[in-house]
Amino acid sequence: MIGILIPAHNEEEWLDDCLRAALRAAGNSLLAGEPVEILVVLDSCTDRSAHIVSQYPVQALSIEARNVGQARAIGAQTLLERGARWISCSDADSRVAEDWLVAQLGLGTDAVCGTVTVDRWQDGFDEAAQIRYHRDYRACDGHRHIHGANLGVSAQAYVRAGGFQPLSCDEDVQLVRQLERSGASIAWSHRPQVITSARLDNRARGGFGDYLRQLAQTE
Repeated sequence: MIGILIPAHNEEEWLDDCLRAALRAAGNSLLAGEPVEILVVLDSCTDRSAHIVSQYPVQALSIEARNVGQARAIGAQTLLERGARWISCSDADSRVAEDWLVAQLGLGTDAVCGTVTVDRWQDGFDEAAQIRYHRDYRACDGHRHIHGANLGVSAQAYVRAGGFQPLSCDEDVQLVRQLERSGASIAWSHRPQVITSARLDNRARGGFGDYLRQLAQTE
């Protein structure tokens, strides 16, 4: 079984598109019928996120941690207990490509760090900021970006590395560093495609949204 792990904290604006995309990826014929379980970890949600998730053929787990690292860790452990051999992580404000799982698994490594494509630049992120972003972001194989929105890891490598830590941000970076220290093979690939939001009111301080905000504020 393949697991898709999506943490969510008050994501009612994005969840419909996120889950539709994840279900398309889960149904890709090139997976040869292997079961795919999508798990949304609803962390301290006070909006309509839980209701939206209930309308889709996915699993939901509600927690009260307000901590993305803990949400990912609990979700990953749940998927492992259900028999997942591979865990693909994304975010609730992101849309994975239809061949996302196929692309991750086809790389034949212990873990995959993918890139992201920003969807519709927000107000406050002017042309100069967009130029700065594209100048610094390497959307190609061999990049060194780490995104929780586009990360995959085998069950064995995840356990060997010690799993996600309960960090309020950079839990994805920490896991990849642990994977490197444990000797895991990692593909830094542009093949698995994910579109993510350019929102500046991000949920996790210190994450991708904060990076975009810093670029927007640079003179």
